[in-house]
Amino acid sequence: MINEKQITSISKFLSLVLRHQPEIIDIELDQNGWTDVETLLEKSNRYGIEIDKETLKHIVETNSKKRFAFNEAFDRIRASQGHSVEIELGYASQKPPEILFHGTGEKSVTSILDTGLEKQSRQQVHLSADLETAIKVGQRHGKPFVFIVLAEQMFNDKFEFFVSENGVWLTDNVPTKYLKQNDEE
Repeated sequence: MINEKQITSISKFLSLVLRHQPEIIDIELDQNGWTDVETLLEKSNRYGIEIDKETLKHIVETNSKKRFAFNEAFDRIRASQGHSVEIELGYASQKPPEILFHGTGEKSVTSILDTGLEKQSRQQVHLSADLETAIKVGQRHGKPFVFIVLAEQMFNDKFEFFVSENGVWLTDNVPTKYLKQNDEE
C-alpha cells in the first residue's frame, strides 16, 4: 500500500485534473464533470502519476473532505465541487439552514466587506454548515476569519442554494447585507 504522502500527492493531482485542467492528461469531463475511470488511470500513469484502481478507490473512500465521487457502477469519477471548468453538477436547489459559515483569511475580510462573497475562479461560492469546518478552510488562507451567512434570509429573497455530495453548500454569490462577522473567534 502507498503512504500518506503519496496519497496526498495523488489527491492533489486528481483535484487538478478533475476540477481545473483535464487537458493536462488529455481527458474529457462530460457536462456533469464525470470521466471514465479506466481512461483516467491510463492517462495518469502515462503522465507519470502511478495510480491503480485500488488506490483510486482508497482515495475516494478515505478523503476526509469527500472531494471525489464514483457513479453507482464505479466506472466514472468526478470531483464533488470546486470546479473552475464549466460543468453542471446536477444538484437540485435546496432550502439551506438559517445560517451557514464562510471561512477565509483575515487579509480578505476588507475586500469581502466591500464586495460580498464572489465565486471568483470557481463556479460557486462555498459555504460550511458548521463553524469548525469554516475555521479549517480559513486556516488555508492565513489567520482564519469566519463570516456568518444569513442563508435562510437569502433563500427567502430568492437566492438559490445547492448542497454537494460532500456537504458543502453552494450559491452564486453572497451580497454584504447577508454577511455578519463572527464574534466567537
